[in-house]
Amino acid sequence: VVTGQIDKLSAALAKTSGKDIVQFAKAVKISNPTIDGKVCTGKHMVGTAHGTPTGYDADVSSDGKTAQCSGFNAEQQGETFSKFAEVLKLKEGKNWPTGWQRKSGSTKEVVAPNSNAKAVAKDLVDLNRDEKTIVAGLLAKTIEGWGGC
Repeated sequence: VVTGQIDKLSAALAKTSGKDIVQFAKAVKISNPTIDGKVCTGKHMVGTAHGTPTGYDADVSSDGKTAQCSGFNAEQQGETFSKFAEVLKLKEGKNWPTGWQRKSGSTKEVVAPNSNAKAVAKDLVDLNRDEKTIVAGLLAKTIEGWGGC
């Protein structure tokens, strides 16, 4: 059941513009910083990253950086959902719905098609019931264009 939820949500998120995802992330940060700290902070999408990713970088220009939501070797509390959306330049159309990681040297690799949308979806599905209710309302308002920030 959970896998089905993640698949449906990730497909919907992948169709959402990066600009809308940024607004959604800002709304999450403002309304509930705890939720902001639970999304895109994990390690379930680490792939085969070179080094040990501990921070975000839109261009993955150095070791220790990633452009993949939850693409860390260990949980990173300071790398929140809102920071992910801002630093990775989703608003400018970069790194959404697919993320990148540094493979070796200056080589970058895609973790998987729509990997950022999938990672956000998994993190949202993993929230508790009350948090999901908050997130669902914020996402609906953001996508419909009458909420956000």
